[in-house]
Amino acid sequence: MSKKIVIFGPGPQFKGGISNYTTSLAKALDKLGSDVHIISWTNQYPSIIPRDFIDRSSKKDFLIGTNIKVKYITNYNNPFSWNKTVSVIKKIKPDIVVFQWAIAIQGLPMGYITKRLTNSINCEIIFDLHVIAQKEGSIIDKIMLNYALSKPHTFIVHALKTFKELQSLFPDKEYLLVENKKRANYLSLKLNHQYQVIKLYHPVYDMFTPDPNFDKEKAKRELDLRKNVFLFFGFIRMYKGLHNVIRSFAKLAKERDDVSLLIVGESFWNTLESNKLSTKIKKSVFGLIKKILVHKSDDESSYRPLELIDEYGIRDQVTVINHYVPNEEVYEYFQVADCNVLFYLVATPSGVESISYNFKLPTIATNVGHFPETIKNGYNGYLAEPDNIESMYNVMKEFLANPIPRERVEEQARKMSWGNYAKSILNI
Repeated sequence: MSKKIVIFGPGPQFKGGISNYTTSLAKALDKLGSDVHIISWTNQYPSIIPRDFIDRSSKKDFLIGTNIKVKYITNYNNPFSWNKTVSVIKKIKPDIVVFQWAIAIQGLPMGYITKRLTNSINCEIIFDLHVIAQKEGSIIDKIMLNYALSKPHTFIVHALKTFKELQSLFPDKEYLLVENKKRANYLSLKLNHQYQVIKLYHPVYDMFTPDPNFDKEKAKRELDLRKNVFLFFGFIRMYKGLHNVIRSFAKLAKERDDVSLLIVGESFWNTLESNKLSTKIKKSVFGLIKKILVHKSDDESSYRPLELIDEYGIRDQVTVINHYVPNEEVYEYFQVADCNVLFYLVATPSGVESISYNFKLPTIATNVGHFPETIKNGYNGYLAEPDNIESMYNVMKEFLANPIPRERVEEQARKMSWGNYAKSILNI
């Protein structure tokens, strides 16, 4: 008998990795015969946040051909919708509800919904933890984390670092790490106040596929790229370290004229029309709130790394696509590149890394977070020391001198399939 699974997270209409993740997980569970329902936000954050989170560029419907049902219900700013979310999930009568957890600010509605569900229906509540320690921390993070993460029966982590953070957050709770085996019935553990943590990984996205007819040399000419292309892909945020990518590449560009840096991504806080009165009001109020709540070192409102391109005089060796790329065009940038660059300041399992595996594209990254778990230095990629420009520059040089064979990247990708991930959730 097939299981009924509810995935709570941003549906396909939203931008970003968590939306893509929710869609891919739903498809993997659907392929295994589960009755899958996505219960999505309509608004994921307080309305005062000055950013457009809707994907208005992509046209392809990745759910065509599946039996997945999607409902957009939960509005962060409307507590009545939280109750409606609970009612809709209860009517589905799921065997498992998987919540996508990625940011502490969502702790209030997600904690409320989870509490209501655990008190009213008999199903396993799993929190899929993309991150615990926040990348732009505030003084209320711990309150939100404690409120929401004290409610689930079971957790999924993609890196041991996240497991340790969960233990640190709740030192008095007993967490049982489950790796490469089936988990016990959550009801029996619940009586003993024990909680299972399933150690998995960030699966390789199958929604982005290579074009077998892609003309790499033609694409290089159109994008004004040189022989060796380093790619930075994704939202431009401080924790992703684009400033260090540019600085280390600038050192390399002084020595070699056959290298290019391709930067593809939307500046995270510049998605609304700046001349609109509503945008000005949102930015003013949000800026004031951030000054009160967000640690000064984590405030990225003035983060403008692209200005470094002209500062270092490397404009002729850098190509910038500074907007949100539709899903249908993602393959172009991963196929034209020779190397994926993830010089992050802090890291949790990366969606960009996952995409790169689908194109057998080698990655160079900083030795932070989970990267040492997936990238074996010198084998399927290279690791640099964090915040060390000289080390990053040397890693770029090493990649050019000793390129990583793509079959080694493919070898790592085979270990990170959506099928096995979904089977772990179903416990089969």
